[in-house]
Amino acid sequence: MPHSTRLSQPPNTKKATTTAAPPPDGPPEQVPDGAPVDECAVDEAAADTASETSGSTGGDAVGGWRDRNPAVARAVGRTVTALAAVLVLSALLLPNQLTRLTPGEFLRIPVEGIFGAALLLLLPPKARRVAAVVAGVGLGLRTLLNCLDMGFYSVLARPFDPVLDWILFDDAESFLKDSIGQAGAIGAVLGVVLLVLALLVLMTLAVVRLTRLLVRHSAVATRTTLVLGTAWITCAALGVQLAGVPVAAANTADLVQDSAERLRASLADQQVFAKEAHVDAFRDTPPDQLLTGLRGKDVIFTFIESYGRSAIADPAMASQVDAVLKDGTKRLRKAGFASRSAWLTSPTAGGGSWLAHSTFMSGLWIKNQQRYRTVTSSDRMPLTDAFKRSGAWRTAGIMPGVTRSWPEGKFYGLDHVYDTHHLGYKGPQFSWSRVPDQYSLSAFERLEHGKRHDKPLMSEIILVSSHNPWAPIPKMIGWDELGDGSVYDAIKKAGKDPKEVWKDPAQVRNEYRRAIQYSLHSLISYMEKYGNKNTVLVFLGDHQPVPTVTGENASRDVPVALVAHDPAVLDRISGWNWQNGLKPGPKTPVWRMDTFRDRFLTAFGPRPGETKEEAKGGTPGRSGH
Repeated sequence: MPHSTRLSQPPNTKKATTTAAPPPDGPPEQVPDGAPVDECAVDEAAADTASETSGSTGGDAVGGWRDRNPAVARAVGRTVTALAAVLVLSALLLPNQLTRLTPGEFLRIPVEGIFGAALLLLLPPKARRVAAVVAGVGLGLRTLLNCLDMGFYSVLARPFDPVLDWILFDDAESFLKDSIGQAGAIGAVLGVVLLVLALLVLMTLAVVRLTRLLVRHSAVATRTTLVLGTAWITCAALGVQLAGVPVAAANTADLVQDSAERLRASLADQQVFAKEAHVDAFRDTPPDQLLTGLRGKDVIFTFIESYGRSAIADPAMASQVDAVLKDGTKRLRKAGFASRSAWLTSPTAGGGSWLAHSTFMSGLWIKNQQRYRTVTSSDRMPLTDAFKRSGAWRTAGIMPGVTRSWPEGKFYGLDHVYDTHHLGYKGPQFSWSRVPDQYSLSAFERLEHGKRHDKPLMSEIILVSSHNPWAPIPKMIGWDELGDGSVYDAIKKAGKDPKEVWKDPAQVRNEYRRAIQYSLHSLISYMEKYGNKNTVLVFLGDHQPVPTVTGENASRDVPVALVAHDPAVLDRISGWNWQNGLKPGPKTPVWRMDTFRDRFLTAFGPRPGETKEEAKGGTPGRSGH
């Protein structure tokens, strides 16, 4: 910020004519003899002039660039001031959603600017300087939060949580590293840091410069503030709109209030949720009464990344995805399997898959990171852990998206977790997705399902090929051709460049649809080849894709299906009123995802009047293929 320069008057002078330093925006203002002098105005005007001349003369205004080029200097000064005004006005009117980023949003009167100008005109010099700096920094931070909201709305269909979402930047950096490489990720992070610093500095300098302008032209500024204030009140009272947008704007105040409310809610939610997590109707269920209706079955829970209602309901994608589901239903029926399907409402959209996974398994609504940390460090019994606690199943997890330590495996009751380093994959990385879905399922067969065990197997499998950015996409090949994954080198080279795909929303939706088709093909083909009379599959989407695919205000519903060879398994859920086949219909029941655990444990628990021996029915063990 430019330093103030004190203009001293000669001693022993009774009367003097004071001339303000020539401002960059017009001729100097003459102060008549005997008139009181606003020393701050004089100081700030001189500082403004000095800061402009010091660029080429090291602070010596005599014979400087400004004196040699007065017309150019005035033009530059006015341009800088105009840019400062545009920057501040844009920040005051900036919305927090990309869909609202229209010209009409910036043709309004911001009430915060009116109050801010009035306050700066009323404050004494020292307080005014401090207030200008604080206002500049605050406006820069508010602009930064608005930009974060835009990003979160675009990806997660919700605003940024200033308390709980900071940890997601680490995941974002990992996503960039996986998608564009480490060098690209480092460059992107450095670029963001520099932009944030530049925003804060430029916004502060802009507010300080405009404050000096207000002080130098205080009479005009006061009249203008009164006129704009009256106009704002009138427009607000009459509801005047321009292009469907209210002329009287209170963007910053509304957004600050909204952020404060979210902050308060986030802090209060922690205590409320801790009490909810402590209540578990199934925690004390005796092991021999857990999941008695599935004894002897190999149960597989599979999440398909970003598999949402839009993949089935959006006319641009529905016909192709529906064809896969209908054909899959027929193929599985031919292999002896029947299926039922419905909808679940996910707590997240666009991303945050782990929130959906934990909601589905724990029976609690995990809508943010704080809830996730709370539940995964509690003694809550997730659905997968119920299999382990029963003592009747071996448990395993196939997690190709996990690249580092994953202590949550203990919470989920998984005896063995196979992350990306344990699947034996030697092929190329498909953008963020490290391992193609077909290979993950093949590794599951090789490492667990196809082996002989003394107990049936319960598994959780995460399929990630349909993860954003959806290019390049693997393709189905023969199961005996997969090897160590090197065969995918040529497939990746023939795929599309994600940077080119994301230039066109229509291409993004097309590639998303193709990725979902691939994931569904992989799972259906696996069941055809490796499923047997004791296999039970529950598969579902974790959340809807980003709004680029779904459009704004899309539902958070995801498809869920249960596939079994034994009719007795599906008989247990006859009361659910799910639809036959892999494709849920428009009138099929829609449940919140957190209700599934209790419904499942109830449906497959002991039935009224069932003896303990009957409850323990089923095959005591299984053999590999």
